[in-house]
Amino acid sequence: MEKQNLRLTVSDAALDIIAKAGFDPIYGARPLKRAIQSEIENPLAKALLAGNYAPESEIRVEADGDRLKFA
Repeated sequence: MEKQNLRLTVSDAALDIIAKAGFDPIYGARPLKRAIQSEIENPLAKALLAGNYAPESEIRVEADGDRLKFA
């Protein structure tokens, strides 16, 4: 993303969704890491490979109900 000057911005509501999905007092940060991977990293990688974002774009992660969306 850095080579293409892409910026990623995550809204507070989206952070809340990730925090809720990744919260587990027993397993620590592992579920949070998995939630970030499955909810942000993997869909974003697919969108980038599909060419959905031009260089120097700002990609916003926002809440859409209880799901995340990229704008």
